[in-house]
This record gives sequence, C-alpha cells and structure tokens, in this order.
Amino acid sequence: MELQALIFDVDGTLADTERDGHRVAFNAAFAEAGLDWHWSVELYGQLLAITGGKERIRHFVATCQPPLPPGEDLNALIARLHQAKTRHYTALLAQGGIPLRPGVKRLLQEARAAGIRLAIATTTTPENVTALLEHTLPESLSWFEVIAAGDVVPAKKPAPDIYHYVLERMGLPPQACLAFEDSENGLRSAQQAGVPTVVTVNDYTRDQDFSGAALVLDHLGDPENPFRVLAGTVGSHRYFTLELARQIHAQVARSGVGSS
Repeated sequence: MELQALIFDVDGTLADTERDGHRVAFNAAFAEAGLDWHWSVELYGQLLAITGGKERIRHFVATCQPPLPPGEDLNALIARLHQAKTRHYTALLAQGGIPLRPGVKRLLQEARAAGIRLAIATTTTPENVTALLEHTLPESLSWFEVIAAGDVVPAKKPAPDIYHYVLERMGLPPQACLAFEDSENGLRSAQQAGVPTVVTVNDYTRDQDFSGAALVLDHLGDPENPFRVLAGTVGSHRYFTLELARQIHAQVARSGVGSS
C-alpha cells in the first residue's frame, strides 16, 4: 500500500513548545491566579509524563499537594488555570519566540506539493494548534485535512483514540499513513492504532523508550542542518524528505517494524 498521508503531533514535534512555551505559560497563569506554584524546567520534565494540560495540573495537585485557595472547587480551578495558560501561551507565540523545528516547514511543503494528505493528532487544545500555525506558517492552516486536538476524544495519548479519530475521518487504513511524534506516549498511541511512526526527540524525551519506532532522529533536518540518526536506517539521506518517508513506509510494510 502506498503512502497517502502524514500525521503530525504538535508539541515537541512541530515546534519545541514545552520548556519555553507551555511551561512559561503555566507559571504565568499560576501567578495571575495568586498561586504560589512554580514549575521548574526539571519539574516540568517530570510532569510531561502526564498527557494533557488539565490532567497535568490535576496530577501536580495530587502528588505535590500545593496550597489551594480555600473553598475553591478543584475542577473549576483547573479549568480556569488551563484557560489562562492557553491565553498566555498564544501571547508568547504572537511574539515569535517559538519557531518550527528544523525540516518541518520544508517537509510539509514537499508533501503538499506531491498531493500527500496531512493531518494533526495532538492532545493540546485546538486554540494552541491554531496559534502555533498562524504565527509560524499561516498558510498551513488550510493544509491539514483533519486537526484532531484537545478533548475531541476522551482518552489521551498513549491511548490510540486520537489516531483512530483521525484515520476514521480521513477514511484511511493505518498502513497508508506515517506518523511523526516526539515522545514515548505519542509513539505508543500511534503504534496501538497501527500507524508506523518516525520519532524526532527533544531535550525532554531523548532518553525515553522508542522501541518499535520506524526511525528515531534528533530532528527532521535541512540541507544545511543534517539530522542525526538515533535508530533506524536512512541510507544516504542527510535530512528527512518525502522520498525518505516513502522509503521508511515501504520498509515497515515489508518488515512490520514500526506498527502494531
């Protein structure tokens, strides 16, 4: 079966949004609410094991037991903090401080020119996705056939639900797609849905378990900024192209590695 679609995670995959984006925005939301909470770079790295912003706040409250406003309903507090965090995050994006990762823009443009379908599968909110694309590659908002984000499915990654949602709406079998993720949770989500996956690690995820990935790279690379291969085979390729995507896809089809 030929490669027909590329499906992208957002945070950490399209852009390095976590440490200097979402973490900063969470802290701004906490301060705005008068809470004496602060997520350090190290703590946030630990909290990233929990998928979803609201879920992350709830886990932090349950495990770290920070002081809570007296009489405050926890669900209402979490919802309000997350809404404020999204506002602060989109403001950070508007300042242009969070660029796309190496090779992302080039690969999207190449895929679109070749008629390869594009989709997004992420646990971040639709507002965050829109803000990132608007401020990094405005024309790309219309390129993605499906943008599956936030609470569109009840179970977040590593559950496969978000990928099932995308595949159903695109009318494609998983074997016709290639996913791009940056974390173990994302890889497991795609794997359980049967979608072969390329992983581009970042500072927070580089030591995670990516067994079963079709390919693991430090980033997608560009002609002047070649990638480093952490696992898998790329032949003579020095940066990720649609040709390499088709090569990886064909390898998976032959071997079964990279999908469940």
